[in-house]
Amino acid sequence: MHPAFSVILFTTLSGAGYGLVALMGALSVVERMAPDRWLGIAGFALGLGAITAGLVASTFHLGHPERAWRAFSQWRSSWLSREGVMSVLAFPPALAFAYGWIFRGTNEGIWAFCGALAAAAAIVTVYCSAMIYASLKPIQRWHNGWVAPGYLLFALSSGALWLAALLALFAEPDPLVSMLAIATALASGVLKLGYWRFIDRSDGPSTAETATGLGRFGTVRLLEAPHGGENYLMREMGFRIARRHATKLRRIAILLASLAPAILTAAQFFLPPLLGAVAAIAAAPIAMVGILVERWLFFAEARHAVTLYYGAARA
Repeated sequence: MHPAFSVILFTTLSGAGYGLVALMGALSVVERMAPDRWLGIAGFALGLGAITAGLVASTFHLGHPERAWRAFSQWRSSWLSREGVMSVLAFPPALAFAYGWIFRGTNEGIWAFCGALAAAAAIVTVYCSAMIYASLKPIQRWHNGWVAPGYLLFALSSGALWLAALLALFAEPDPLVSMLAIATALASGVLKLGYWRFIDRSDGPSTAETATGLGRFGTVRLLEAPHGGENYLMREMGFRIARRHATKLRRIAILLASLAPAILTAAQFFLPPLLGAVAAIAAAPIAMVGILVERWLFFAEARHAVTLYYGAARA
């Protein structure tokens, strides 16, 4: 599939924003997060700002952005519509939670309940985003059990890394948050390696024989290309990336999205406070670059079944 930068930016930014809001809400429920005002201002500005920027970026991929509102009406059958509905429903409790934290100086009681609602809505929204792709049966590299957990883990990982960075800036580092950031960063990397192993070792169920229904007569071969030149389907659905480039980008993604952030966050426990804070602050933006690379590969390595009609042996 042709990687659309607007969608890559959307899934990366919104995932980090939802992950950050979810963790702030969840940690407030268990009374692990003190309602420091500047931490709240920075956290909600970053989290809600990333969500908003991601949602705005997603509209750039639409042919008619002015019709985006129509997607909300199909929530019974469309994961895209469910994602849109949940993204809207997540804002009221998140804003109420932010109000209590920043202006009332508390994240307990009813405000903690709002935080819990915001956390739940954030997680469900990320899950809906993942299912937009995981529900597409014509794309075997998306239609599998690795996609949704990957989206959720990267959202939690990036959110935890940003929260650890904010704590280093505006409060005291919390060992629980740091350990959570390390664990989710490493877990997301391990899961991604498993996903790549899966797509490298498995083939899609569709072949030229199954697509045409002529398999009972023998092997089906392409006699002539359907088009004399490149068209939309070939450009968008038949995007190809060289194996050597994919391997190099995979290594970069694992290094930047998983290993480097985990090492930098763990450095807080061994370095002097100032250097430890610098390491924690650097981990989050480095991870975002790595997730951008990972998300680009997620689209670039996908194969749509329509490519069977253009000479692909299997999809």
